[in-house]
Amino acid sequence: MDCNCSSGCLVHRPIEDFLISIIDVIKEKRVSENIEIFGGKRALSLIRDKGLKPEMVEVVAGAAGGPKGLLLKGLDRFLFFSWFKSRKEPLFLIGSSIGAWRFAAVASSVSGGVYDSFIDAYVNQSYSSKPTPKEVYKTAIDIMNSFMNNGSKSDILSHACFRISMLSAICRWPVASDNTKVLSLGLLGAIVLNYIKRRNLRFFFKRALFYDPRDLPPFFEMDEFPIERIALNEDMLRHAILASGSIPLAMPGVKGVPGMPKGMYRDGSMIDYHLDIPFLKDSDKIALFPHFMNRIVPGWFDKRIKRRKPNSSNMDNVVVIAPSKDFIERLPYKRIPDRKDFIRFRGCDRERISFWSKAIDESQRMGDEFGGMVESGRIKDRIKPLFE
Repeated sequence: MDCNCSSGCLVHRPIEDFLISIIDVIKEKRVSENIEIFGGKRALSLIRDKGLKPEMVEVVAGAAGGPKGLLLKGLDRFLFFSWFKSRKEPLFLIGSSIGAWRFAAVASSVSGGVYDSFIDAYVNQSYSSKPTPKEVYKTAIDIMNSFMNNGSKSDILSHACFRISMLSAICRWPVASDNTKVLSLGLLGAIVLNYIKRRNLRFFFKRALFYDPRDLPPFFEMDEFPIERIALNEDMLRHAILASGSIPLAMPGVKGVPGMPKGMYRDGSMIDYHLDIPFLKDSDKIALFPHFMNRIVPGWFDKRIKRRKPNSSNMDNVVVIAPSKDFIERLPYKRIPDRKDFIRFRGCDRERISFWSKAIDESQRMGDEFGGMVESGRIKDRIKPLFE
């Protein structure tokens, strides 16, 4: 049938509707190409029904992973300095190693400036060709000083809504030794026995949970491993942050701190690399997990054990936000920063710093996209099962 009328004609509307649907698909693809969203069984049901609002979140988790955590700056800035800005109810932040450092910087900062100083200090760290544990320790103190002084100690433990918790590992002999040979043999034993069964780590480490005593966190009763629960105070805070990130062999352990149970404290990733803990039990709340990958690796020794997965019941209320493959492909070198970059770029700090800085700049896309998803409700359609 011939038609010379305007595009409002009924003859043309099916074509217009088809073109609009194509445009919508293209737009949806464009705005959702930077991140992926995964949910545990309960979280999946809640979000597909209600979407995701700030008041639904009770816990935010932070994995260990060194420089990998830099990729989360865009998400951190959206979440903590925008999305949760008006929050009054307690929000429990639980981190291990770089996760704990990120959250301490977040809780020290009102507008995000102090947090930015932490990221800058971390990016710009540099070492001699063969750094000693003392040199690494000194650099760690310098990074801590970028976001924490006597005033910020008080800020962290008096924040209006953030309640910080940190995970460390209290070492048993021989991993309690700073003697390189003894410690290396002890770590080798932990690797072997962990391969057989993760719970065998209890022969080498005890879990340390440092927590803000104003409100007990919902994961307070975790008991998979022997545990010391330690209420934070201002005098202990710097030591606890340092203990959570004291990498064996690279840094000396932390010990002899008043108020902390006796023992040698090392990096929390020894047990809690990506935090396989009971974040929330019998709850309709969400544990939000901004992450740098779409796999949760329970402990540091599990990185090459593909069969080792988190306890599904621990992940029931968890929502993971991870970079998409397309996002990573667009980064320099098509990968995210990691600790091996110190070796890859040895003697070329300028190139490493440039790479890390560009990756951090790109992370803003992740924060912007997540913000668009929760505000528009598109997260209902984008979230996928964490276990498939």
